[in-house]
Amino acid sequence: MTTVIKAPGEPSAERSVGSGRPKEGARSASDGMVLNVFSHGFLAVWAILIVLPLIWLALGSFKTDAQIGGSALSWPSNWHFDAFSRAWDKGIGDYFAHTLIVMVFSVPLTMLLGSMAAYVLARYRFWGNRFIYYLFVSGLAFPTFMALGPLFYILKNMGLLGTYTGLVLVYIAYSLPFTVFFLAAFFKTLPYEIEEAATVDGASHTRKFFQIMMPMARSGLVSITIFNIVGQWNQYLLPVVVISGPGADQKMLLTQGIAQISVSAGYHAQWSTLFAALTLSILPMIVVYAIFQRQIQAGLTAGAVK
Repeated sequence: MTTVIKAPGEPSAERSVGSGRPKEGARSASDGMVLNVFSHGFLAVWAILIVLPLIWLALGSFKTDAQIGGSALSWPSNWHFDAFSRAWDKGIGDYFAHTLIVMVFSVPLTMLLGSMAAYVLARYRFWGNRFIYYLFVSGLAFPTFMALGPLFYILKNMGLLGTYTGLVLVYIAYSLPFTVFFLAAFFKTLPYEIEEAATVDGASHTRKFFQIMMPMARSGLVSITIFNIVGQWNQYLLPVVVISGPGADQKMLLTQGIAQISVSAGYHAQWSTLFAALTLSILPMIVVYAIFQRQIQAGLTAGAVK
C-alpha cells in the first residue's frame, strides 16, 4: 500500500508504509528455513542411528559366523536361513508361547484397571482424589531395582514364585502408573456435555464408562496399549526374579530365552543364531507399531488441542 503526501510548494512524494517489513519477513523466513533444516537434519541422524543397527542385526541373521567375524557390515554373500532354524531348535518358539501366555492376560487387565482408575480420577471429585493420583504417579519415579528383593519374598510367601499368575500381577502393577498418568490426562480432554447428556438419560456410571467414554478415548487407549505391549514384551528383570526356582527353564520368557542362548554358547558365540533370535523377537513389535501407527500418533496429539 502506497500513501501519497503532498506539501504546499513541494512536488508530490510517495512514502511506502511499512517499507521495512519485507526485510523482517525475509529474515523470519530464512530463520524458519534454518530451523527446519536443523530439525530435519537432527531427525535424519537420529533415524539413521536407530535404523542402521536394526538393518545390521537383520543382515547378520542371514550370514555365517565366519562372515560376521570377517566383515560385520558387508552384505551377505549367500542368504542362509540356517540360523533361524537353529534359533527355533534352541526353544525360541517355546519362549514366544510363554510370553504370549503372560501378555494375553497382563495387557488387557492392565488396560481395564488402568482406564477405570484414570477415568474416576479424571472425571470425579472426591476426598483423596489428588492423593491417589499422585500415589500412582509416584510409581513412575520408583526404581524397579529397589523392589526386586521385597518382590521376590512377597511372591514366595504367597506361593506365586515361578508362576505365570505371579508374573501377570507384577506386570500389571509395573504398568499401572504410566497407564493411569497417561489416560487421566486424556480423559480430562473429553467433553463433559456428552457425559451429562447420558446422565440425564439415566445411564449408570458403568454404562457411561464402557459405552460412551471408552469409544471416545479409543485413540488414547490404543496408544497406551501399544506402549504397554512393547514395555512388557521387552521386560527382562521382572521375569528373571519371578520366573525362578525349580522348573524355571520350562517357563522362560523371550528375553530370558535370548539371554540363555547367548550365555549357553560360552566362548564360542553363535552370532548368527543370536542375531536370528533377536530378529524374531523384534519383528512382532515392528509389525504392531506399523499397523497402529496412526492411532498412536492420534492418541499422543489428541490432548494438544481441546
